Amino acid sequence: MKKHLRVSYNAPVSLTFSIFCSFIFLADYFIFKHKLISLLFTVPGNKNFDWLYPFSYVRLFTHVLGHIDAAHLLGNLTFILLIGPLMEEKYGSAMIALMLTVTAFVTGMINACFIPSSLLGASGIAFMLILLASISTIEKNQLPLSFIFLIAVFVLKEFISPSASNVSTIAHIAGGLCGSLFGFLVAPKTARSQKTADSKTKTQQKKQPQQQSSENSYKNSAQKDSDETVIGTVQL
Repeated sequence: MKKHLRVSYNAPVSLTFSIFCSFIFLADYFIFKHKLISLLFTVPGNKNFDWLYPFSYVRLFTHVLGHIDAAHLLGNLTFILLIGPLMEEKYGSAMIALMLTVTAFVTGMINACFIPSSLLGASGIAFMLILLASISTIEKNQLPLSFIFLIAVFVLKEFISPSASNVSTIAHIAGGLCGSLFGFLVAPKTARSQKTADSKTKTQQKKQPQQQSSENSYKNSAQKDSDETVIGTVQL
């Protein structure tokens, strides 16, 4: 019997995010002539950010979907599609979606508060996943040497050859810090499920003695009733 090869949507968050980024870039390039991303998917700097305009707060989240050019887009999607599925398998899609949202907000807010230039792109998301993947191998009382080297190379790269206007540099550093915090604070999916299973086992173990005691008391009462003799009267 022939086995059919099926294409699975194995990493919904990473794949959906990449599809949205690609679609927005193509629509901006071919349809809107470079006006869509600058209008909807870019966070203005601290001098131009309008704190009274409600849609400005939406752009604190949507800026990660916009990219300057194809090289910028492909560079970020390479890391996201390479590391994202592994992290989704380890932490769960819902948790990765939450991490992406928090990282987008943090990088956007830092840019709106402190950086005069605009910010767009998923560079912070990519570096968040890189550091999250590095920290995910940390065990009790052990720090991977690869994580230390990665932090050192990352910091040296950003400070030795920073990007223009320090836009990407701030996004990289903020995203990397978010990934580091997530790695230390968030337990993997397997650990959470194991903890839940252990708690259920303890609850069942607590219930067993109570069930046994109730069964023993029922048996004793039944035996007592069977031992009792009923004397009646006989009429002649």
